[in-house]
Amino acid sequence: MPSTTINPTRMELTRLKGRLKTAQRGHKLLKDKRDELMKQFMDVVRENRALRRRVEEGLMRAHASFTVASALMSPEILEQSLLCPKQSVELEMTFQNVMSVDVPRYQFQTKSQDPGEVYPYGFAQTSGELDDAVDALSRVFQDMLKLAEIEKTSQLLAQEIEKTRRRVNALEYVKIPQMEESIRYISMTLDEHERSNTIRLMKVKELVLKEAIEDRRAENARAARAFGPARETFQEE
Repeated sequence: MPSTTINPTRMELTRLKGRLKTAQRGHKLLKDKRDELMKQFMDVVRENRALRRRVEEGLMRAHASFTVASALMSPEILEQSLLCPKQSVELEMTFQNVMSVDVPRYQFQTKSQDPGEVYPYGFAQTSGELDDAVDALSRVFQDMLKLAEIEKTSQLLAQEIEKTRRRVNALEYVKIPQMEESIRYISMTLDEHERSNTIRLMKVKELVLKEAIEDRRAENARAARAFGPARETFQEE
């Protein structure tokens, strides 16, 4: 039902029609945005699933190697070997706009490009399994950063999809039907007023015409009465 505060005038009708056209255009744009966000989200989810599997496999290899190294080396030597790392990493975070959503992009750079710098210990008292564990962690590090980036992206896209879905539903099921109902109400009210005015004008025209006919008849009657005696006098002569 339309709001009782609506002023049923042609100006209000024109304004509501303009708002309805804008709302329908916005509804279409939001639906297109929602569909494209869903496509992007599904692509990210598929990439996330494959990357998570690869990261888990890499961490399992590193854990297996580290477990063997822990069994072969004393805890003191193992702790001293990993106490002072040589390599450092600089992480840079930027943002990329995806369908009005700023998603993070991570870039990292090691202090040294020498691959041997990932081993912060000498090789005299350590085992090859520790080397394998450190090497596996070094290899999986980039995939872990990429996984963090993708998971944050999927989270932000999911939030934007939900927000866009609520806007689409609000327009589709609330705003647009309300404006259409208001437009119908104003149109019916204006049509009713126009019919009432037409009937009123027809009645006024009928009354005016009736009065004109009566006046003409009265005038003819007066003329007939005035012409009657003159005609009798003419016949007597």
